[in-house]
Amino acid sequence: MVTIKELTELDRSKFSGAAVGWAAVSNRGNAAMDRVNNEMIAKLQLTQKGHAEEAARLSLDRLSSNFQYIHAECGLIRTALSGLASELEGPQRKLKEALADAAALQFTVDANGAVKYPATVPYAPNLSGAQPKGVPFAASADPNEGKARAIANRIAAALSEANEIDGRYARALAKLKTDASLKKPNWDVAQDIKEIQGAAGKYLKESDIPKGKSPKENAAWWGRLSQAQRAEYISVHPASVGALDGLPATARDEANRLVLAEARGSVEKQLWDLDRGPKPKYEHHINPITGLPLQGKENRRLEWENKRKNLQGQLAGMQQIQNRFQSDEKGLPKAYLLGFDTKGFGRAIVANGNPDTAEHTAVYVPGTTARLSNAENDMKKALALWRQSNAMPGNPSVSTVTWIGYSAPQTARPFEGGHIIPEASSLSYADKAAPQLSKFLDGVRTAQGGPHASHLTVVGHSYGTTAIGDASVNGGGLGADDIVAVASPGMLVKHADELDAPKGHVWSEAASWTKDQVPAGGKLVRLGGDNELTPWLSPLNPLTQNVPSDRVFGANIMQTDSNDHGGYWKDDSVSLWNQAAVVTGNYDSVIRD
Repeated sequence: MVTIKELTELDRSKFSGAAVGWAAVSNRGNAAMDRVNNEMIAKLQLTQKGHAEEAARLSLDRLSSNFQYIHAECGLIRTALSGLASELEGPQRKLKEALADAAALQFTVDANGAVKYPATVPYAPNLSGAQPKGVPFAASADPNEGKARAIANRIAAALSEANEIDGRYARALAKLKTDASLKKPNWDVAQDIKEIQGAAGKYLKESDIPKGKSPKENAAWWGRLSQAQRAEYISVHPASVGALDGLPATARDEANRLVLAEARGSVEKQLWDLDRGPKPKYEHHINPITGLPLQGKENRRLEWENKRKNLQGQLAGMQQIQNRFQSDEKGLPKAYLLGFDTKGFGRAIVANGNPDTAEHTAVYVPGTTARLSNAENDMKKALALWRQSNAMPGNPSVSTVTWIGYSAPQTARPFEGGHIIPEASSLSYADKAAPQLSKFLDGVRTAQGGPHASHLTVVGHSYGTTAIGDASVNGGGLGADDIVAVASPGMLVKHADELDAPKGHVWSEAASWTKDQVPAGGKLVRLGGDNELTPWLSPLNPLTQNVPSDRVFGANIMQTDSNDHGGYWKDDSVSLWNQAAVVTGNYDSVIRD
């Protein structure tokens, strides 16, 4: 219990000073994790092979995870101490004001909060005549009694508030502990973030974080915070901060790496619970009349297996992202995690190099089958684009971003995945992606410092180009300097000039229909734009549709040497060269068709 003496004499700066110390430890943990990932593991993979390398890699992975744990946990302790110091200011001030008022009235306050007051001259009743009917004599009333009672109540309220704050933070801090082995650090991070969120909810309000605001408004809010406040918001509300378009890439990366660790701990725990618990038996629902299996009946074993498969897929995707952080490729820039969550099929936005400072930025939007569990496939394409762009003449400064930032369709062929009509034939996915992509691109521009701070290219593959087209005309625009449509099934417009890029800065590459059938398929399901050259044909005829690889569409047609729908990012290919030429503004180097 907090006493009057303790609260009065409390030096809150000691809590603040301790918070600064924990912040320093947290920062050192983060720096050490980066060093392990970007120097030690990378060099190990370049110089060692075999069982020794594998054993050392496992140890370094563990070391990296432990440093991440130190960074996260010390950040939480820092925030708890800062919150405690801040919240105790209120009751301490109220107590001191009450004591000062008591002293001014010459009242005394004992250690238990009882207030003693000097007696005043008793109130003299009116003896010259009868008292008004119903009004008692007030001879025993003492004006100081009410004042003393009010001061005593204020003291009690201040102490009660201080004790509530002290208990709330004490309970949360007591739970920030782990066993010496640190076997499951991610589990602890996931739980401990929730504990500090509960304890520091009044100090660091999640409701103060912008929601549904523009990137510029998000950036303005971030700009008003002190460096310490920014660090605390990242520690306690990483998911909310990491999702804010318009914030610096370094801040989003730090926040989203904590989100990744928290999510990994949650998924690992769910998998552990599934495997530890009883496995449901297969159920056979038989029609009593026909003796045939009933359709549409839930099978708990299949449900269990699907849940486990989904969790394993999420875990695999997280490991793929972690592998990018620890890539052994010489000269590869640091990776920045600009967005991450596990909702639905999961989302991941990964940048090669800092887009805030790059002279040339390319945002790659993948198409069908894009999801967290398959993140590596799309990250490799953006990496290939970075390598080729980085090697272009002029030593360009480049950042390439993999934007798995929307719920992409997962099927492209009839009857695939149990869908008679493939998901990629529907515009609904592009419609939902459009505002998200527009906002992200606006956020990139905001963090860069404006529309002219970097040359921005938006590169789409397959259905990703449909999402780009939708964002361009319906979602809020792109603000792009160039658009590259790779194997596009259609961008919802009939001509390149309708897209949000300067005239003459829309580019297309697509293999012949014998090698890549997606552009033709897009016409069949009407993902393109209606042209005006075939008015005598039925509106449902695919020949009435324009897609970017059609010359009548008006894009710059580039040569390609891809042999299939996914081969546009092969090393040393014409297809990849052309994309890199556009990304770096080397338009004269584009090999046109």
